[in-house]
Amino acid sequence: MTSKPEKILVTGGAGFIASHLCEALLAEGADLVVIDDFNDFYDPLVKEANLAGIRDRIELVRGDIRDVKLMESLFAEHSFSKVFHLAARAGVRPSIADPRLYVSTNVDGTLNLLEGCRTSGVKHFIFASSSSVYGVNKKVPFAEDDLIQRTISPYAATKLMGEQLCSNYSNLYGIHCVCLRFFTVYGPRQRPDLAVSKFTRRIMDDQPIDQYGDGSTARDYTYIEDIIHGVMAAGKYTASDFEIINLGGSAANTLAQLIVGIEEIIGRKAKINYLPDQPGDVPMTYADVSKAGRLLGYAPATPLTRGLERYIEWVKMH
Repeated sequence: MTSKPEKILVTGGAGFIASHLCEALLAEGADLVVIDDFNDFYDPLVKEANLAGIRDRIELVRGDIRDVKLMESLFAEHSFSKVFHLAARAGVRPSIADPRLYVSTNVDGTLNLLEGCRTSGVKHFIFASSSSVYGVNKKVPFAEDDLIQRTISPYAATKLMGEQLCSNYSNLYGIHCVCLRFFTVYGPRQRPDLAVSKFTRRIMDDQPIDQYGDGSTARDYTYIEDIIHGVMAAGKYTASDFEIINLGGSAANTLAQLIVGIEEIIGRKAKINYLPDQPGDVPMTYADVSKAGRLLGYAPATPLTRGLERYIEWVKMH
């Protein structure tokens, strides 16, 4: 007798990271319900395209995680074994312009999902957090037990609040919660507003790019394939009730290095508009992934140059 497929909910499933996650879960035989509101933060047609290859293999719910009645009915209708919660309003700079939208989506929406888990008995919840929670952290690389006292954007604050809600529900209701702090994920299907995507397309089209600051800000760029390995492992982790885990590339590259890397692969120099630093941007992110290695067997294997080569190859094909 074959076992019944595991029924899993993925929120924000039409997005960059979550669409890759859906493909990985389907490859393992999961029965997927995907919710996404296809909002206009960027072109909804891009999100439709993200799911095109798997659309007939998932149950797609077009809706908003802030909708309490919809969330209640979703959990009442399905017997989920776990929830991968990747839906969020993303981006540091837009959160400064519209903090209420970010709090309502990222905090209230997360609460609705945790309540759904509580009322329906779901015992495994994987939450997509962010390296932004570390703020201006002077200790590098960033470790999960570093003291966090000052986030510097509403987006970061909402992710930290999401982690705390997970901690509450784990403690009160025995839900296994794993909060994954993602570090600057890039690769095929990356959001068009993010630096790697914007710079690549504009340099290829011989259009100028905007560089904020002197190019010394650094990010731990993490290739999508490495991130998905970590997320999938978190979906199987139940050794403790609550964990916060970094998923990064375990290296910090400056903005200037990123631009040079893209230039060299494309074979064209960037035309650069030099602009002041942006409010809310942290000077550096750099992940200590030793905990992810211990608990999840996580080992990022894609250095920035190789990841950029693979991404730019994908852009040319599309």
